[in-house]
Amino acid sequence: MTSSLPGNAGGVAYRATDVGVRIGATSILEGVTLEVPYGRVLALVGPNGAGKSTLLGVLAGDTPATTGRVELDGIAIDDWTPKELARRRAVLLQSNAVAFSFTSKQVVEMGRAPWIGTNAADSDENAIAAAMSETDIVGVADRAFPTLSGGERARVSLARVLAQETPVLLLDEPTASLDLGHQEEVLRIARRLAMQGRAVIAVLHDLSLAGAYADDVAMLDQGHLVAHGAPADVLTAERVESVYRTEVRVTPDPDTGRPIVLPRRSGGRS
Repeated sequence: MTSSLPGNAGGVAYRATDVGVRIGATSILEGVTLEVPYGRVLALVGPNGAGKSTLLGVLAGDTPATTGRVELDGIAIDDWTPKELARRRAVLLQSNAVAFSFTSKQVVEMGRAPWIGTNAADSDENAIAAAMSETDIVGVADRAFPTLSGGERARVSLARVLAQETPVLLLDEPTASLDLGHQEEVLRIARRLAMQGRAVIAVLHDLSLAGAYADDVAMLDQGHLVAHGAPADVLTAERVESVYRTEVRVTPDPDTGRPIVLPRRSGGRS
């Protein structure tokens, strides 16, 4: 198997069929079926414990499915070797921990490890520089990773994933710990990558961000896929209220027409 950049625009990156994950007697995912095309951003949304990160782990090949089948580029996920997977998909986890006091740049350089010994290694420096510039971390390049703020660590970790230069990106809460401006920039990066033909799957808690930047939204609840489609079709007030167990107002953005999801709050103060 070989890797190419960008992804096969218009083709299917992932095909998950009747995927389930059980831990002992507990069902984490059940009967999840969906396709993820290249050239699109898919947002995985749902309340805490819905199974979003577990599904991302199954797609990454890091969490084994108990039932069902996952294919990446038409090949069963279990048939890919770890090195092949590392050249085809990059994964950003929720945890940004690094065991040793590497500098920010050294952490980003780790993203190029899958390409050691290949012709792609000739692009290491350019890929690293571009990723650091895009995530706005050039100014902390020489600082030790553990000394960075939570937001800075998150952006360095994202830069590592971008430097890996894979056709598929799997991002678990990429906007966590980020300020407003950097949240928007991360999702703009995701959009640009999709426009280049890559497949981007992101776990998001902010439904308005999902509505603003995703091509498709998959909503999970208690391990089940309850909706999958365009943001305006999935993020209805009725569905969000049912899944999140709270009252919301969904209105179109006056600039883009995309859905904005806001909780309904009483006007008084206690």
